[in-house]
Amino acid sequence: MKANEILNHTKHRPFEVPSGSWKFYQEWNKAIFLHWEVTPEQIIPFLPKGVLVDTINGKTWVSLVAFNMNNIGVRSLPKVPHISDFHEINIRVYITCNGKPSVYFLSMEGGKRSSCKVLKAMSKFPYYYSKMNRTDFSFTSKNKNYNNSFYTEYSFDNKQIIKDETDIWLTERYAVFQDYKNHIIEYDVHHVEWPMESISIKKLELDYPKFNRLINNKPDRIHYSKGVQVLTWDKRKLTL
Repeated sequence: MKANEILNHTKHRPFEVPSGSWKFYQEWNKAIFLHWEVTPEQIIPFLPKGVLVDTINGKTWVSLVAFNMNNIGVRSLPKVPHISDFHEINIRVYITCNGKPSVYFLSMEGGKRSSCKVLKAMSKFPYYYSKMNRTDFSFTSKNKNYNNSFYTEYSFDNKQIIKDETDIWLTERYAVFQDYKNHIIEYDVHHVEWPMESISIKKLELDYPKFNRLINNKPDRIHYSKGVQVLTWDKRKLTL
């Protein structure tokens, strides 16, 4: 889809598309979503000042998303070879800030050193490099510095998910807030509603020592998406 077509799809958003021109384009493809239900009290210690836990039915969630980042680049400029395409795993929690339901990243891993270095400098997101490999039916990641590891094998069910309220709450998020030094950075994003289907997880082994009290080998919900095209606005610095 072209950018103007993407911008015409807005009914699924919980708040309006931001004014002004978008700056970055990217694609989040072949996304595996693993979700765990937790209590707000478990998440609060990980959040910076000014960021509040978002809840649904008295609970909140933490998610691991493993996907292919593709064709990332600045508007009207060609993508940069060796940086624009890589595998990514992020661990995110659900928050509200500046009046918006949004996400906050506890961890962001990329499968290319060069991509992590450039994106960390540009976005101020907490990217770090992990060795990753992906096949049609598996995803592997290892990081010796943090002792993080992730491995899954899966098969496709070829069945669309009929989303309930919680599925929508987990996936339709259109802002990111992240702390950097002594302030908060806000990013607005837009894409069409996530197309979701079910997959069967044949094997799952994950170990993130810092977050093992939040995530384990038995997620409460699982989603898979072939992907979305994403428009991102430039970062804004908030003083809270």
